[in-house]
Amino acid sequence: MRRWTSLVLLSLALLSLSGCGYNALQSSDEQVKASWAEVLNQYQRRADLVPNLVNVVKGYAAHEKDVFVQVTEARAKVGQVQATPELINDPAAFAKFQAAQAQMTSALSRLIAVSENYPQLKADGVFRDLQAQLEGTENRIAVARMRYIEAVQNYNNLVRQFPSNLTAMVIGMKVKPSFTVEDEKALSVAPKVDFGGTAPAPAASR
Repeated sequence: MRRWTSLVLLSLALLSLSGCGYNALQSSDEQVKASWAEVLNQYQRRADLVPNLVNVVKGYAAHEKDVFVQVTEARAKVGQVQATPELINDPAAFAKFQAAQAQMTSALSRLIAVSENYPQLKADGVFRDLQAQLEGTENRIAVARMRYIEAVQNYNNLVRQFPSNLTAMVIGMKVKPSFTVEDEKALSVAPKVDFGGTAPAPAASR
């Protein structure tokens, strides 16, 4: 009898929560998770391009050791961050992830800048193919980040607003960290990846 009473009370509590934003909170939380998964997917896509890009540049600019070391170290730091689904609930871990990705972006920018000093490198078919892939990936990263920011904003509003904030407290849902940028409008414009030169040359094996 006591067990039956507990089940009834639990059912009533759940019904009450559903009227106080429970379903909206769950739906919003799932959207944040999905958006985060896409962010990770695109950053991984970029990380996968790095070794090939470095190898091609080395073929023409082997003495640019400092740049190669920076890119290699940045990629290693990105790999050290455990980018799990739970990371979005840990502000400190999220900040570490963002810092690692920012360092990767900076290192790649330096690597790309090196190509301006090597006309033959810019004309290399493999290099130009990597250019297209990197540019497309940066586009996808910008879009994924923007969607994540929007999803987190919607979720955090629900967590803070009455009466859904009461439901959030009861079930232990808290605000989530988001990307911080000096100008969020910049996210709507993909970073420019310009290797210069003329039309792409046919891909050649090296």
